[in-house]
Order: sequence, then C-alpha cells, then structure tokens
Amino acid sequence: MSTKIFVDGMFEAEMLPNRRTCAVVLVVVCCLSHGANGQAGGEPNEPANGYRLRLPVDEVVLTFNAEDATGMPIDGLKATEIQVWDNGVVPRRIVAFDELQNRPLRAGILLDTSESMQSALPGNKTIAAEFVGHLFRQKSDEAFVAEFGYASDLIQPWTADVSRLLRGVEGARESAKAPEGTALFNAVFRACSSSFDKVDPSATGNFILLFSDGEDNAGQTPPDEAARACQRSNTQVFAFIPASAQEHPSTGPKALRELAAKTGGRVFLADDGEDAIWSDLKTIESEMRNQYRLVYKPAEFKQDGAFHQIVLQPPDRVSRVRVRSGYFAPPK
Repeated sequence: MSTKIFVDGMFEAEMLPNRRTCAVVLVVVCCLSHGANGQAGGEPNEPANGYRLRLPVDEVVLTFNAEDATGMPIDGLKATEIQVWDNGVVPRRIVAFDELQNRPLRAGILLDTSESMQSALPGNKTIAAEFVGHLFRQKSDEAFVAEFGYASDLIQPWTADVSRLLRGVEGARESAKAPEGTALFNAVFRACSSSFDKVDPSATGNFILLFSDGEDNAGQTPPDEAARACQRSNTQVFAFIPASAQEHPSTGPKALRELAAKTGGRVFLADDGEDAIWSDLKTIESEMRNQYRLVYKPAEFKQDGAFHQIVLQPPDRVSRVRVRSGYFAPPK
C-alpha cells in the first residue's frame, strides 16, 4: 500500500498488489503542506492496477534528525524512546515510527545577488556548484536555482540535469536595472509556497540552500510568514552566511538563525575553509537523506488551519534533535 497526499484535507491511498507498506506512514503531510500532490516538475505516477480510497486526514507526519554530543547522527532510535507534545498535549496515539535512509532530495538553491552580497557571490556560487557537482544524484534528485535582490527570479526550474543546474548557478548576477534593496523573506516565501508546493515531502528530503547575509530592507513578507510557508511545505532551510555579516550591528544573522531553527535547518559560515565547507555540505546531505519519521494522532484534531507547536524529548543518549517548530492543521 502507498499513499498520495491531496490538499483538501483528505488523502488518497493507492492499494497496490504485493506491496507491504503501511499507508498511515505517509498519510499526513497534508497537515504540513497545502500543495503536496506530486513530484517536482511533474504529475504523480498513477498505478497500473489499483483503486483509491479517500479518508479524512487526522494524523501528523513529523521528520527529524538525532545527534550525539559530537554532532554525529544516532541510528536505531525506537518509538518508545521519544516523547512528543502537540500544543503541550501528548498525542492520542503513535501510529508509526520509521528510520528513513538514502532518501531522494528536492533542493532549492537561492542566491542573494543584492549589492551587499556582491563580494561574497563568487564564493557562494562555488559552494552551490560543489553541492550540485558532487552530492547531487541525477537518477533520484531534483533542484531549482533562483536569485534574489529587490525581486526574485527563477533562473533554472526544477530539473535533475546537473549541467543545467551548474549553468543556473553560474548565471546568477546582480541586475544593473534592479532597484537597490533586498527582499530576502519574499524570496524564501515564494520558494516554499510556489516551488515546493508541488513536492511530496513524504517521499523526499526537501530543503532550501540559502546564500545571504540575512538583510531584508525591501521585502513585504515578515520573517515568521516565510518560516510558516516552509513549515507548511515541510521544507528545511540551510543558510550560508559570510562571516563579515556577524561583525557589523545587524539583525540579519539572527533572522537567518531563527528561520533555520523554525524549519529544522541550520546556519553555516560561507567563508570557512574548504574542508569545513565540504563537511557542512555533507552534513546537509546526510541529514536530508537520513531522517526519522514519526506519525501520530493529535489528542484533539481540528481542521482549522491553526499552527501547532511541536516539542520532542529524546532519550539521554541524544544530545540534539533537529526538527521544525510545528505544523499547520489542514483547513476545512
């Protein structure tokens, strides 16, 4: 049995012969996304021989990473070792708990090409190209490339073609005709709400690779609204920031750290040494390909579109759990 998620508060289960998968494991990304109904850039595959069953969505799917004191991932966690609170209330029932390994990736590469980031742009493009050229898998992964300053532009739509992605990264540059200013959170909101809305987060590890100093002086989207859009689409944000941005009195680095934390991502230094940056990229890849998935029924489920705060408490052998701060219930 496999499932596909739809946006109207319902899920569609595809009953396939000779398949041993529990449908509830993939059921409720709809609680997290208003548009997860297929793979990036295409329509969902239809089963050759099967039937569909539409049921109300009343379960929550949560993905997370667990690390030890040295930052290394911890394998072999059991459902009995994890405690979860949904808006401060213990769930009615844990439906499923899985250790996901070697997942396909869906990545959005967002490059800040505003005036304040021009000196850092060549290095950021090198980091992005390193990820695409050495960690991207053409047979399973997909990505898109966008640039932003006063406005955001999609350079390369969703593709699995490494050469197109590398050309997209190389093509990012400041527009001579663009007004001054940076609309960072507009760009993040657009990526999560418009580009990741067609990606099924139950099947892939979805994230944004963001290159910026965190400054937003021209946008209309509040940081919390951008974070919520990413939470809805179950998209984590990993940001690379120049060290110089932290040396000046600015709210940019703090805003990026908060955005990353709310989505389950983190922030790295873009001008660290080559070995450190390679290690950072490998960490991102590992965290997105290998995760735990917890499926539970909230104690009081309501289709009201409200935000639910999630708190996870792991066992003592886990020093840190990386998980987004919550999810949005589907509307009626």
